[in-house]
Amino acid sequence: MKVLALDYGSARTGIAVSDPTGTLARPVKVVRKAGSAKGLLYLVEVIRAEEPGLIVVGLPLTPKGARGAQAIETEQFVAALREAMPEIPVETWDERFTTALAARSGAAGGKGTALAGEDARAAAHLLESYLHHLAGRP
Repeated sequence: MKVLALDYGSARTGIAVSDPTGTLARPVKVVRKAGSAKGLLYLVEVIRAEEPGLIVVGLPLTPKGARGAQAIETEQFVAALREAMPEIPVETWDERFTTALAARSGAAGGKGTALAGEDARAAAHLLESYLHHLAGRP
C-alpha cells in the first residue's frame, strides 16, 4: 500500500510518499500554510494526485512524550484533513527528532531552499520510521 506522510507546520508542511509496496520513502514537496483554507485545498489536490491508501501525519510530542501547543495545533490540522478527505484513513505518528535528522541528512542550496528541503526530508524520515514500524524493523 502506498503511504503518504506529512510533516505539518503552520508555515510549511513537508510531504513524502512511499512506493506502492510501502518499502521506500521519497520527499515530494512542501505546501505553504497547509492549515489555512487555501493551503488545505491545495494539499488535498497534491494528496489525491499521489493516490495513497493511508496518510500519516507527524505528531510533534515533546522530548518527554507530552502534548504541547504544536501537537495540539497538529491534531486540529489532522481533524480538518480527515474532514476534507474522509475516503483516506489518517493516522498520527510520533515525529520527535525527524526534523533534526533531516537537517543532518543533507543541505540544499540557499536558506529558503534548505528550509523547504528539510521539511520534505523530515516527512521522508517520518515515513521511513513508520514503514519500518509496519514491517517490524527497528
